[in-house]
Amino acid sequence: MVLESAIAEEVITDNLKQFLLVLSVSLGVATLPQIFSWFRNIPYTLLLVIVGLGLALVDVRLVTLSPELILFIFLPPLLFEAAWNLKWSDLKRDLVPICLYAVFGVVIAIAGIAIALNQLFGISLTTALLIAASLSATDPVSVTALFRQLGVGTRLVTLMEGESLFNDGMAVVAFGFLVALSLGTVKLEFQPILLQLFTVVGIGVAVGAFIGFGISYLTQRFDLPLVEQSLTLVSAYGTYLIIEDLGGSGVIGVVTTGLILGNFGSRIGMNPRTRVIVSEFWEFLAFFVNSIVFLLIGDQIRFASLGENLQIIMVTVAAMILMRAVAIYILSKLSVSITKSDISLPEQTILWWGGLRGSVSIALALSVSTILPEREKIIATVFGVVLFTLLVQGLTIKPLLEKLNLLGDAPLREQYLEFVARHVALERVLEHLQADKRPGIDPEFRRYQETLIKGELADLRIEIDQLQAEYPNLQSFTTEQFRGELLAIEADTYAEFVRSGRLNKELASLLEDVLQNNQKEG
Repeated sequence: MVLESAIAEEVITDNLKQFLLVLSVSLGVATLPQIFSWFRNIPYTLLLVIVGLGLALVDVRLVTLSPELILFIFLPPLLFEAAWNLKWSDLKRDLVPICLYAVFGVVIAIAGIAIALNQLFGISLTTALLIAASLSATDPVSVTALFRQLGVGTRLVTLMEGESLFNDGMAVVAFGFLVALSLGTVKLEFQPILLQLFTVVGIGVAVGAFIGFGISYLTQRFDLPLVEQSLTLVSAYGTYLIIEDLGGSGVIGVVTTGLILGNFGSRIGMNPRTRVIVSEFWEFLAFFVNSIVFLLIGDQIRFASLGENLQIIMVTVAAMILMRAVAIYILSKLSVSITKSDISLPEQTILWWGGLRGSVSIALALSVSTILPEREKIIATVFGVVLFTLLVQGLTIKPLLEKLNLLGDAPLREQYLEFVARHVALERVLEHLQADKRPGIDPEFRRYQETLIKGELADLRIEIDQLQAEYPNLQSFTTEQFRGELLAIEADTYAEFVRSGRLNKELASLLEDVLQNNQKEG
């Protein structure tokens, strides 16, 4: 008994040391762009992959990466954070193309990649399908982070994030069925496949919605920021584990819960200060988890295995890119015919090239049963393709955005918003300075500070006026921003009345009316 306890303590100590080592390397990489300006041209997540590759090249293995580690520890917070920040109004506008990409895009990818591997290399259909299913889920974390940094249009971000959130669930469902098929526990028949799909997705959506709305109404009863923050964390992991135990898709469940809490629960159950606290917490957690995942992806590469399967990897990459193009361009055209909402050709091109693969693909490949004879080939192929998408596609997405003129006036808008924020901040300081009459402060010092602030405000007004005069498009941008602020104030006021019990009407219907009126006015 004493020996077992000593061994357990030693294992915990070793794991803690490995975790701290990974964290130290990740945070070290985060500081590189601040020290060397050249590194700012590389998205942070891709920089982590490159550093991980360097460690793998000299055979330094930080930790053993298991699929359970990714699926049960890393995946729920990444999914929840993305869903929390995805606005329902934006998602609803593009729900048709997102669903088309997420459902039929996965089917097209699996079919195309599997056929290419089976026909060109004679790889067994079972192995080819498992490789294809592993690579059917997009993971554009690096791309969307770059989009936000460069100020790319919100619609493109919504399309990419929305597709990624939903196709993760589809890919996991498809992969699970194909694994069961390879083990002989299910038959390849249309009706059982459709039934399993509806069951898995239905359980995920139903349980996720129940947990999301339950926590939303629970947080109406109290105002404790740390407790509400903790509830969101528990809901992310709890939803995933509960739904997986019930036989549903934990991925779809977490996305459903995150969407409800981010768009509904945070409005009716959290005051503005709490929403900021929770959002900042999830921003930190996503940074923390991504730092570990992308570093470990690079660190787990086995170069010898990649070399042995190089031809298969190259054909898989070609088939994946080709099928991605087929899916995006055809499904976009279908979406336009249904919704009459155009997705421009440059936007479609970015959606095609920005369909990176990442942690979900790695986790699915590693979860293949050891009794399958070609397991190592599946893992090597998936790792090689993921590496290609992260390094080649990930590092070329910024030049492609510039070539297609999709950056627009993002840097200009950012500069304008900085000027406006500085102007508002200084006005508040001036108001405080003039209202605060506490004794003991030298009147001369007050006048001096007031003169300085007024001088800075005058300079800022000149710069803002110059920008507006040189770039007339800023006027519509300013109006749009101001309308959004007014809408947020109105929604927060309704939430305050509902929480205090002074208004019995459901907040969801109130907010829906507000959004519809706002769209009409816009």
